[in-house]
Amino acid sequence: MQNNANAARHYVEAIYAQDACAQNMGMQIEHIDIGFARLSMKIVPNMLNGHQSCHGGILFSLADTAFAYACNSDGKAAVASSGSIDFIRPALVGDQLIATASVRHQGKNTGLYDVEIINQNGKVVAFFRGYSYRLSHPISDNTLKKNQPNRQGEQS
Repeated sequence: MQNNANAARHYVEAIYAQDACAQNMGMQIEHIDIGFARLSMKIVPNMLNGHQSCHGGILFSLADTAFAYACNSDGKAAVASSGSIDFIRPALVGDQLIATASVRHQGKNTGLYDVEIINQNGKVVAFFRGYSYRLSHPISDNTLKKNQPNRQGEQS
């Protein structure tokens, strides 16, 4: 099982290296396994909405990223086909959030994943459910580099 976890971590780290959004938001990979991802992120002042709680889009981004890493962890490239979130309680500046994504069903082409976001006190902040669709290629270092924008900003 350890080899699977190591392979999963390699795939996800390759994606994270290209994931400017996750990096700029301060998301950190805590644990990866096949069909599983746990990420953390600290809420900072520029993530707050007009009510001085974390903007829902920020929470969605954290959950969506954990979902993406879980559904790509087996090395088969996948994208989201849909996702929804239920907000349970606000996250506030200084909160340390943990998003845990787990596969519920993975078929040949489509998958179903659930994500729970909790705060540093173990209180649920949000629940996310995402559906994935597998692409026709595996994840590889070459695949990721090929999808990098060229100097004109176009995909190569």
